[in-house]
Amino acid sequence: MTDADPLVESWSPVQVEVMHRLRDWTLAFAALNQHLAAWTRLPASDANALGQIVWAAEAGTPLSPVRLARQIGMTTGATTILLNRLEAAGHVVRSRESEDRRRVTLRPAPAAREHARRFLAVAGTEIADVLRTTPPAELRLVAAFLDRITAAANDAGRHLGVTGAGSADPAPRGSPSAR
Repeated sequence: MTDADPLVESWSPVQVEVMHRLRDWTLAFAALNQHLAAWTRLPASDANALGQIVWAAEAGTPLSPVRLARQIGMTTGATTILLNRLEAAGHVVRSRESEDRRRVTLRPAPAAREHARRFLAVAGTEIADVLRTTPPAELRLVAAFLDRITAAANDAGRHLGVTGAGSADPAPRGSPSAR
C-alpha cells in the first residue's frame, strides 16, 4: 500500500481510460444480467446465481453453495434462501456427488440450462467472438491485470471491514469471470 491520495494523484490518460473501461464493462455486464433476469422471469440476484451455476457446470467445475455465495457476494444464509427459490421453481438441482456426503453440488436443471443456451445464442455471441479472436497472450495479460486490480479492491474492502463477491477464490478455468 502506498501513501498516495487517489483523489489528488496525477493519473495518466491511459490509467483514467482503463478505469473508465472497467466501469463500462461493469455496467454492460450488469445490464446483460438484467436482461437475463427478464428473459428467465427471475429476480436479478436469482438470474445472476443461475448464470453462475450454469457456467460452472458447463466448465466442468460445478459450484457448492458456499462457492456460489462468494461469487455472487451474498451471505451463505441469503444464498440458501435464493437456492431454495431456484430449486422450488425447478431451475437448480442440489446433489451429493462427492465421497464427502456433506458436500452439496449445484447443477442447473436441463430446462434451465437450455433456457440459458437460448439466451446466450441471442446475447452472448459478440462477447464470445471477442474472446475467440483475442490472442491468448493478450487474454493472459488482461487476466493478470484483472487479478491484480481485484486483489487491490479486496484489500480496500478488508481495510473497510467488508467482504463480498470480490473476495471469492479465483474463478475456475472456463467460467465467465475466468475467461
